Amino acid sequence: MAKKLKVTLVKSIIGLSPKQEGTVHALGLRRIRQVVEHDDTPTIRGMISQVVFAVAVTEGPGAAGAGPSEPGPGKGSRKRAARSEAKS
Repeated sequence: MAKKLKVTLVKSIIGLSPKQEGTVHALGLRRIRQVVEHDDTPTIRGMISQVVFAVAVTEGPGAAGAGPSEPGPGKGSRKRAARSEAKS
């Protein structure tokens, strides 16, 4: 089975050059937080490298079910951590 890449649009395409906007559309991405799955090929890797600042990529065998292992710190995460420690 070929490796898969899960590509997510994380930044708006407003303000991108027409060439970069076309690359995002060619990857099949239209909306922020939209996710598409592609085979891991040099062509797709090249497209991703041209708009790496606007997309997030998850790799793995059959990345359909795979997601980021740990979510990043979100708004208020330190407060939640402090409250949970205070309760203990």
